[in-house]
Amino acid sequence: MEEKETKKFNIKLLITVIISLVVITTILAFLQRLVEPKYMDNSGEGSLIEEYYDNIEDHQIIIVGDCEVYENLVPPVLWEDYGYTSYIRGSAQQLIWQSYYLLEETYKYENPDVVIFNVLSMQYNEPQKEAYNRMTLDGMKWSSSKVGAIKASMMEDENMIDYVFPILRYHSRITELKKDDITYYFNKPTVADNGYYMQVGIVPADYVPEGKPLGDYTFGDNAYYYLDAIREICEEHGSKLILVKAPSLYPKWHDEWDAQMVDYAAKYNLDYINFLEHTDEIGLDYNVDTYDAGLHLNVYGAEKLTRYLGEYLKENTDLEDLRSNEKVAAEYNQKLLEYRERLAKKEEERDAGK
Repeated sequence: MEEKETKKFNIKLLITVIISLVVITTILAFLQRLVEPKYMDNSGEGSLIEEYYDNIEDHQIIIVGDCEVYENLVPPVLWEDYGYTSYIRGSAQQLIWQSYYLLEETYKYENPDVVIFNVLSMQYNEPQKEAYNRMTLDGMKWSSSKVGAIKASMMEDENMIDYVFPILRYHSRITELKKDDITYYFNKPTVADNGYYMQVGIVPADYVPEGKPLGDYTFGDNAYYYLDAIREICEEHGSKLILVKAPSLYPKWHDEWDAQMVDYAAKYNLDYINFLEHTDEIGLDYNVDTYDAGLHLNVYGAEKLTRYLGEYLKENTDLEDLRSNEKVAAEYNQKLLEYRERLAKKEEERDAGK
């Protein structure tokens, strides 16, 4: 009898412990989701990485890099004019090792025919800033690629445990919660069009700062290591790698940097396009085609650049025009419609002074 009572007690204790753990885990998960930044104000770029998981498909083109891709290239326009399906896996100040691990992860879902990488991040050989790390890494799903990206990106004062349990990093926000934290707790509206983050402002490039001279213009070993890794993973999966430099007027893209990319592309038989050298052909007018005085293009400049890239891809790749594919066309024509609607809404808000 006593043995049965002991057994019952142990079972009740086990059940109590399990229920308690479930309750505690649920509460922690709720609080963690609550305090994590929602990036729905002026920092919408923080939502770009996670949006990819709602758009996984067989894209013909995957584009990786920083703001020089996600604000300068427009996937719906590549579809409209050339019938190419594409997605930009971009994020704010995306470092080259982050680009690599995002690409590595992408290959677990799909196998693009073309990969485009913007080379501006070659200037960084070491981790730079935790806030930008978070805008890339927090949005990634857990995988070996995310673990690798975190390890490669962490600043000296960062810890892996803070990425595993973001509540440890963001707990102080519990006293700083905003309406958006509640509004977008479960669902957030899409902020981008297949990774393109739209800007409709017009601020002429009246003044372009001079670039500071550097003591050494040589890209670092770590940067080259990951550029090699990007090239090799593309070769492994049969993707054509195209290196590009966006036509941003600043920060300055030094001639010495450009020469290194020209040499690298020649060494490995890669395509490299420095769009700064083709602004007239692209048709860019920095009086009307930039929203921040030349740092990035607005939507009008981005559409011009995208059409120039599309023509290049048409002449230099074997990408198929999929506009005659009814299934793909139905999906991408809808994406194009949503893009045009977003553009019209943003222009209306701009003109109303909002």
